[in-house]
Amino acid sequence: MDAEGVILLDVVPGPDGEFDRSFLERVGHRVVVCHGPAHKQLCPILAGAGCVKAEGAHGIVFALDLDRAQHRAILRRYVETTREDVPIRVVVKPGQEERFANLLRDVEVWVGEPNVAELDGFAAEVESADRFT
Repeated sequence: MDAEGVILLDVVPGPDGEFDRSFLERVGHRVVVCHGPAHKQLCPILAGAGCVKAEGAHGIVFALDLDRAQHRAILRRYVETTREDVPIRVVVKPGQEERFANLLRDVEVWVGEPNVAELDGFAAEVESADRFT
């Protein structure tokens, strides 16, 4: 996964389907998806096994549910182990940005589904980091 611009979407599939990754793909990014650990399973990144998808990502969109302790722990590991030049965006429900402010202080937060302008800015940041890495 060392292609330029690989973006990891760490998302829980919703009732309306999966996170809309089409914009990121249309602007030239390869998108890989992780739906988080299966129920009652420990995520490999928390088990110390690392995460090939995260390690190969040039940008991460994290949209797992922060109300779950394991999901908060996964985000913490991303922040601790991801290179500084890899942008991380976290999609939260209204109110979570305040409840989990300490956890979110080192990432950019999107409250609710990101709009096209937010996705475009994120894609541009990934591309910029790729050029200077």
